[in-house]
Amino acid sequence: MSSARRHADSEPWGVPAVTEPLSENTADVIVVGAGPAGSTTAYHLARAGLDVLLLEKTEFPREKVCGDGLTPRATKQLVAMGIDISEEAGWLRNKGLRIIGGGVRLQLDWPDLASFPDYGLVRKRDDFDEQLARQAQKAGARLYERCNVGAPILDDRTGRIIGVHAKLGEEKREVTFRAPLVVAADGNSTRLSLAMGLHRREDRPMGVAVRTYFESPRHDDDYLESWLELWDRRGPEDRLLPGYGWIFGMGDGTSNVGLGVLNTSDSFKELDWREVLKAWCASMPEDWGYTPENMTGPIRGAALPMAFNRQPHYTKGLLLVGDAGGLVNPFNGEGIAYAMESGQIAAEVIVQAHARSTPAGREMALQRYPRVLKDTYGGYYTLGRAFVKLIGNPKVMKIATQRGLTHPMLMKFTLKLLANLTDPTGGDAMDRIINGLSKVAPKA
Repeated sequence: MSSARRHADSEPWGVPAVTEPLSENTADVIVVGAGPAGSTTAYHLARAGLDVLLLEKTEFPREKVCGDGLTPRATKQLVAMGIDISEEAGWLRNKGLRIIGGGVRLQLDWPDLASFPDYGLVRKRDDFDEQLARQAQKAGARLYERCNVGAPILDDRTGRIIGVHAKLGEEKREVTFRAPLVVAADGNSTRLSLAMGLHRREDRPMGVAVRTYFESPRHDDDYLESWLELWDRRGPEDRLLPGYGWIFGMGDGTSNVGLGVLNTSDSFKELDWREVLKAWCASMPEDWGYTPENMTGPIRGAALPMAFNRQPHYTKGLLLVGDAGGLVNPFNGEGIAYAMESGQIAAEVIVQAHARSTPAGREMALQRYPRVLKDTYGGYYTLGRAFVKLIGNPKVMKIATQRGLTHPMLMKFTLKLLANLTDPTGGDAMDRIINGLSKVAPKA
């Protein structure tokens, strides 16, 4: 018998007991959204024995805008979930990052660390997300696809969230799901968070990513490729934009080609980023195949919510994970690793709270979640916010690109900093400097 059924006649989380008949729509925890954050959360909760509902508005497989390139941080999370990441299972490994800019081409391997593997991975998001969701199912989570979650259900006495209204299936059958805890893993738009009064912080950076796929002979490249010079050539003078372009070989005959740009540029709102991507691709060597006739899908775009742009990460029975909580790394636009890590952290906090013997003790444990996030990422994200302000100045960006790339040791340090790849204890001098800076920076 699940814990939801065991405790249905009590008040385990300090909220009134569910008064409607018990059904398959009742659980310990509801997770809204089966992307990397939601599926990772559901997986770890289910593995710990909690009864979990995982609600996904679409049906797998489904498209998501992403660079498809995974750093060693994300790779570590996949290993922790027991995902088969072998080449035979369709994963393409990468050795590191190739950086191009200022007339320099620099190839950097991922660092050798005790805390992370020394390789990254590439996989298309339409298949990647489904693998994580199915792994959560195998662990015991109950997945509902084509489940469009609407308004939260609030307790009249406490104002806590105790469930959600939803429309299920093709017929859009109205259902209610109830649980004393809800995890918002519904991405940047996070309608659930907005319904609970949690709005985006305007003082935190936002980015935009656009990408498409091309048939290309470069499909089996074993390095992720980052181009640090994106130019706006529309005016009398060329302007260097605060962002980067990427080329990731997919290993299946295609390349993922895209760009990410920050809102710290004056050009952010006025430029059509799809047109910028087209112009950038047109400047590539023709034999790479990044031409309109080789494009295998449309150009798609997505927002990148960065540096804790929605807070608090826990309030009144609702926890925010991944993009819903603005967990994207402001240094490099990476989101998947932090989505999965925050999901694991949230699950650990919930499991510990569930084991407390009193409602007050459980609430105290849940209040720890935002503090753990800030202790883990707060200082580093503060450094990242300073970084994006600096590169928002075209002059600073130009100097950094032209001069920094000529110093391999500096770039090795920069790779560790931007990818957040250090050993937390021990490590080399670079690790100690980065960890020290993150420790002393304000954890806002």
